[in-house]
Amino acid sequence: MRVSAPLKILALVAATCLWETQAMAVDGLITIRSSFGPEETMKLLEAEVMAKGLTIFAHVDHAAGAAAAGLPLRPTNLIIFGNARGGTPLMQQSQTSGIDLPLKALVWQDEQGATWLSYNDPAYLAGRHGVGEPAKAAIVAMTAALHAIATKATAP
Repeated sequence: MRVSAPLKILALVAATCLWETQAMAVDGLITIRSSFGPEETMKLLEAEVMAKGLTIFAHVDHAAGAAAAGLPLRPTNLIIFGNARGGTPLMQQSQTSGIDLPLKALVWQDEQGATWLSYNDPAYLAGRHGVGEPAKAAIVAMTAALHAIATKATAP
């Protein structure tokens, strides 16, 4: 079986991402343990997203929404971010990828008080929507950018 060069690059980026951080990947969801609390992790995440030149479109505080409904929920915050240059190549190939774009990252706290950062693996999203070779460069770039952002937001 012959493997294309972009696919080899994507595999190398993914392997590097998992090697450098305490990450779990389940069904395309990458989850990294943070060295900081939820508030600090979110501040660092937002700063890194903006430092990469990406736009934050929305911030959803699920815990605040739960509290407003009289329900308990540990810190759970979502940001939605991206830019047209990164996501459009995927949507040009498969418009259904627009359901998963812009990118999202979730900062949450588990029962033991540990803070985690979760985000969708761009390669998984590309496979989910049948995005092919023409958008591989965009997928590799997204993967590398998300890894860099997540690492800076979670590592001391």
